[in-house]
Amino acid sequence: MRSAESKILTRAQLAQRAPLWREAGTRIVLTNGCFDLLHSGHLRYLQAARQLGDLLIVGINSDESVRQLKGESRPIVPQQERAELVAGLECVDYVTIFEEPTAVPLVELIQPTYYAKGGDYTEQDLPEAEAVVAYGGFVVILPLQPERSTSALIERIRSGK
Repeated sequence: MRSAESKILTRAQLAQRAPLWREAGTRIVLTNGCFDLLHSGHLRYLQAARQLGDLLIVGINSDESVRQLKGESRPIVPQQERAELVAGLECVDYVTIFEEPTAVPLVELIQPTYYAKGGDYTEQDLPEAEAVVAYGGFVVILPLQPERSTSALIERIRSGK
């Protein structure tokens, strides 16, 4: 079994490997998110994303980009720990941390066959969609796991219910 740490790649490592994967005909799936408090909705979503192709890469928002997206009280779990937790899932092949507010630079670097996001998005809402379509990739919106969100989990913890 591969260690979680061995599945965390830098941008430079991805830049070296992604062209080789594409040349070999590997169907690469890319998704991204904060993954602040890992829960069953994340697991089900990542398992569904992995089913789309041969290799699943997950982009994890950096601590700073999570703060920009979710507010000053987030993230709860630091980026390296979030990356390690996601990398420890069997369905995830590789993880990388990205600093940008969107995953557009990752999409352009990796050029995945499929770019997957959860059902709380539409293709029209995704800034990454234009980049995916530009090189001939596909955007896939996966079903949302009802009542499974980090924000709802945080609220439940805060309310004591």
